Amino acid sequence: MIIIAYRNLVLTRPAVVKCKNKQLQLDMDIEGFHSVPIEDISNIMVESDGVQISSHALRELAANGTTVFFCDATHLPCGVLLPLSTHSRQLKILQSQLSLKKPLKKRLWQKIIQRKITNQAECLRISNNQHGYKELQALANKVQSGDSTHIESQAALKYFRLLFGNKFRRRNQSTSKDIDIINSALNYGYSIIRGAIARTLVVYGFEPSLGLFHHNETNRFNLADDLLEPFRPLVDLYTYVNVHGDKLMPLHKRNLFGLLNYELQSGNENHSVVYSIERLVKSLSSIYQKNEGELLLPKLNSLKLHTYE
Repeated sequence: MIIIAYRNLVLTRPAVVKCKNKQLQLDMDIEGFHSVPIEDISNIMVESDGVQISSHALRELAANGTTVFFCDATHLPCGVLLPLSTHSRQLKILQSQLSLKKPLKKRLWQKIIQRKITNQAECLRISNNQHGYKELQALANKVQSGDSTHIESQAALKYFRLLFGNKFRRRNQSTSKDIDIINSALNYGYSIIRGAIARTLVVYGFEPSLGLFHHNETNRFNLADDLLEPFRPLVDLYTYVNVHGDKLMPLHKRNLFGLLNYELQSGNENHSVVYSIERLVKSLSSIYQKNEGELLLPKLNSLKLHTYE
């Protein structure tokens, strides 16, 4: 099956994928032939082992800045193809990353965590938990520079139990026999948005391994993990409202992939998640180069697909 939602493609059945005249051509035995302009494609999810993609097609997708996700045997994202040479001043951005002063890093992390907790509070409010909303709003106001008092972890402990129940325990890792549908959905949704953030960082010339707070030497996407934080509550809210059952199914995954088209508030405007990510990364680029400015961090809205006028 091929699903075209705005500029996102999900490939769940065998297909031969080639490129001709800047068109991505998909030859599928059951569902016939499809042709999509590469410039219209933002993300591709490859779920089936039977998908054969030519090197030429992968090259053109990378040149276009398209993110291509690959799934493992459990149909969870395990790898991502990102563009490399899409920014004309990559060295300048890298130098600004390396020279960023620690006080500014700590201030930026403070703002990111404040917005994350504020969005978590809003998630609880939308979920009709007014008491939890007030508790988390109060915690958000206590976040200090660099989150030196670890308010983020205090908020998380309260938040997940308020949203999913006292018995819920957050787990970051999934297994092939994982039947914890909530954690599976959260991990899947986070990985999709994380990949989109990593792609945008690379497009804007950032080295994504150089984070503000995350600094794991084996993590290629420390900076993407930093910027992911305020987007997480969107995945949480969607999972709370829409993901039910004993096991995460293909339909759940396709719908979670579609979160990239949902609406968030960026500045005083409503935009898709994809464009909210771009606005955030663009504001970060400006801050890195000027050593001042404000991040355009996303604010959580009620669940709604973004429409383009």
